[in-house]
Amino acid sequence: MSTKRCYYETLEVERDADDSSLKSAFRKLAMKFHPDRNPGDQTSEVRFKEINEAYEILKDKDKRAAYDRYGHAAFEQGGFGGGAAGFGAGFASSFSDIFEDLFGMAGQRGRGGRERGADLRYNMEITLEEAFQGKTAQIEIPVSVTCESCSGTGAKAGTKPKTCSMCGGMGRVRQAQGFFTLERTCPGCQGRGQMIEDACSSCSGSGRVTRERTLSVNIPPGVEDGTRIRLAGEGEAGIRGGPPGDLYIFLSLAQHAFFQRDGADLHCRVPISMVTAALGGEFEVPTIEKAKTKVKVPAGTQSGRRFRIASKGMPVLRSRQMGDMYVQVVVETPQNLTKKQQELLMEFEKLSSGATQPESAGFFAKVKDFFGTRAN
Repeated sequence: MSTKRCYYETLEVERDADDSSLKSAFRKLAMKFHPDRNPGDQTSEVRFKEINEAYEILKDKDKRAAYDRYGHAAFEQGGFGGGAAGFGAGFASSFSDIFEDLFGMAGQRGRGGRERGADLRYNMEITLEEAFQGKTAQIEIPVSVTCESCSGTGAKAGTKPKTCSMCGGMGRVRQAQGFFTLERTCPGCQGRGQMIEDACSSCSGSGRVTRERTLSVNIPPGVEDGTRIRLAGEGEAGIRGGPPGDLYIFLSLAQHAFFQRDGADLHCRVPISMVTAALGGEFEVPTIEKAKTKVKVPAGTQSGRRFRIASKGMPVLRSRQMGDMYVQVVVETPQNLTKKQQELLMEFEKLSSGATQPESAGFFAKVKDFFGTRAN
């Protein structure tokens, strides 16, 4: 009877764990018990081998089915091609994955040293009116483009890059380290797989040069602060003929003198006189489309009241909907009064009653109730 530990227990997963859970558990444990992280620790080395053996069985659909039915006996005496303890091609694959996680060896280089160009960011500030209408903007940016002299190869005209003799063009080399064979980026070609003996004088072997480029950016109506526009393939050119990166335009909206934005709605504050608030009236306000609209103020309007003007806000991005415009009135207290004005206001105060200022009268009535001083 086998005394081996259950493979599911070894990987610390349930028996119904899916492939993603298995892989995640394997990587976590393999990184924890890797011999390079635990030098001289025999227990970690044994645990590491157990983890790899368990994963090699459970990641294979057929082997896992056999294990679930027969247990370890399914792989004894030559079952499934010689048992699970031997580290074959499958182990090399899983070990390569974890090695890349441990030491960051997973790169973006392709054969021949071709690397994708970097993505670029461009910050653009626009006005609220431009965000309302949309616009086409012209921008100039310094970007790396494919070198014309060498057509992006990095080699001097008339020559070609040669296959790296150290890695045979693979970009990676293997090195024996005790029980294991480790794979790492080739130090000779830095993972490119090719060597340039005679570099292009225009680009110094990188296959790209810096140039000023003028681009046209279409800004649709309704964009908000922080909107990102992607221009595919307009980033830096790839190294030695690799694909270019992308350009991302990040939009920010300049502060407006009159409006504040809240999504698709616009807000503004308008001061009105005490007389207009008391007797009623109307006033004109501008809209974002540079037109005018009237706001009617009913008699007795209090400071802070908002008036909604439908469909006079911002357009909703990529739709036909429009936001609303909200006008908040603020009753302005008179200042620098003449003696005559003061006398008139004092006379008005004497003639006033709770009916003309109900909120004030109600508040102070509650104050008197609180202190118990209200007359019976």
